[in-house]
Amino acid sequence: METEFKNKVAIVTGGSSGIGRATALAFAKKGAHVVVVDWAENTETIDLIKKYGVDALFIKCDVSKTAEVKAMVEKTIATFGRLDFAFNNAGIEGTSAQTADCTEENWDKTIGVNLKGIWLCMKYEIPEILKQGKGNIVNCASVAGLVGFGGLPAYVASKHGVIGLTKTAALEYAKMGIRVNVVCPGVIQTPMIDRLTGRNEESIEQFTALEPLGRFGKPEEIANAVIWMCSDEASFVTGHAMAVDGGFTAQ
Repeated sequence: METEFKNKVAIVTGGSSGIGRATALAFAKKGAHVVVVDWAENTETIDLIKKYGVDALFIKCDVSKTAEVKAMVEKTIATFGRLDFAFNNAGIEGTSAQTADCTEENWDKTIGVNLKGIWLCMKYEIPEILKQGKGNIVNCASVAGLVGFGGLPAYVASKHGVIGLTKTAALEYAKMGIRVNVVCPGVIQTPMIDRLTGRNEESIEQFTALEPLGRFGKPEEIANAVIWMCSDEASFVTGHAMAVDGGFTAQ
């Protein structure tokens, strides 16, 4: 196990499934203890993590709620005594609608989870990581944070915001030992894409057609990018938005 991860502590929000679960397991494989955070209680990821001989903790948390995020970080420190890595991944797609038809409720909820949630996580994670003198944060945006995507105005706006927020935090804490980057997944085979396609063959073909590689990405492919960003191999990388999308943004 690489010493840069062994016995360190990582928080992964949205860690019960999809990209979050894959990344939580990737941290565990490297020897890190992992805090899995999600809005609904699910211990399956915890059981998988423990197979790697590291400790794991599940915390139920709505990342759009200040008190819950604060308590999440406090429980992490009370349990493990430190925080070294954070993958702020929790997000929702919201309800599909054209811009003029997007409801205020959908806008507020989507921005609340996807953008405010990442700000709140960093707000409470950063002071704890600073105590270690070194650490890494990776936020999860989307290719929809780099380009437009019709029918999801709140989602697209939130993901563009995550990229700007990441770049700002990266500038603020670069000389304090914290690198902050953002990963921008393309169309990845996750429960979210299942909801968007309804597992309808025609919809799946339309989404697949967006990817020049002709397939959906795998959660593990995003996890690999997150681990690299947190590793010493990326020691000169901060404020970077990494698109992992099979070439969608290059079209």
